[in-house]
Amino acid sequence: MRTIAIGDIHGGLRALVQVLNKVAVKDKDTLIFMGDYVDGWSEAAQVIQFLKELSEKINCVFIKGNHDVWCEDWLRTGEVNSTWYMHGGKETMDSYEGVSKEDKKEHLTFFEAMPLYYLDTENRLFLHAGFTSPHGIDKEVIKETFYYDRTLWEMVFVMDSNITKDSLVYPKRIKHYSEIYIGHTPTTNFNEMVPMNRQNVWNIDTGAAFKGKVTAMDVNTKKYVQSDDLPSLYPDEKGRNK
Repeated sequence: MRTIAIGDIHGGLRALVQVLNKVAVKDKDTLIFMGDYVDGWSEAAQVIQFLKELSEKINCVFIKGNHDVWCEDWLRTGEVNSTWYMHGGKETMDSYEGVSKEDKKEHLTFFEAMPLYYLDTENRLFLHAGFTSPHGIDKEVIKETFYYDRTLWEMVFVMDSNITKDSLVYPKRIKHYSEIYIGHTPTTNFNEMVPMNRQNVWNIDTGAAFKGKVTAMDVNTKKYVQSDDLPSLYPDEKGRNK
C-alpha cells in the first residue's frame, strides 16, 4: 500500500489525469491532495467533479487550500471576493457555467468536508500551507494559518543544513512530526521545477498555477512523477501568469 501526496492543481484537469496515469493508482493506495484544486486554468469545476468521483473508488484525503476556501464561500453565498477574482477566481467562475445547481451543491458539500490538515499513523503531517505554534497543530489559534502561512517554509528554507534536532535553535514546531508535507508556495519561486526538501519539510507545489507542473510523490520512497508543464497543456490560456 502506497501513500501518494499530490501537489496543487489549480484547475489543471489535464495535468491531474496525466499524473494519476503515471502513478498507476492501485485500490489499496491512499491519495493525499495538498489543496488548491481551483483557480488558474479553465477546468476547476471539472477537477472537483473528477476528484469527487475518484474518492468513491480510491481512499483519498482532500486538504483544504486558500483558493478552495474562496471558491467554497462563493458557492455558498454567491458573493465574489475581489482578491479571489483577480487570483484565478474568474476562471473558476467561468468553469462553472453550465454546471447544474444540484452539482454546485454537491461541490459545496465536497469543499465543506475538507480537513485543514491530516496526520497519518506514521506521524507525517500533511497541510496546505503551514502553522506557527511551537506546540504543534493542536495549539494553532488562528485556523486560517493552515492554508495561508508561508513562514514554515521560509524558516526551513534558510536554515543551515547542519542544524540538528538536538540544537537549541532547531524550531520547536517541526520537532513534533516525523515529516511535514506542504503545498501553497511554488518551488518555481526558487527556480526549482521539482519537489524541495528542507529539514523534515517537503514542498510539493511545483508551480502548476503558473508555468510549472502537477507533482505526485510516494512519501515512503520519495519517488515522484510530474505532468507536463501546464502552459503546454493549455496553450490558449494564461493560468495565473498575468
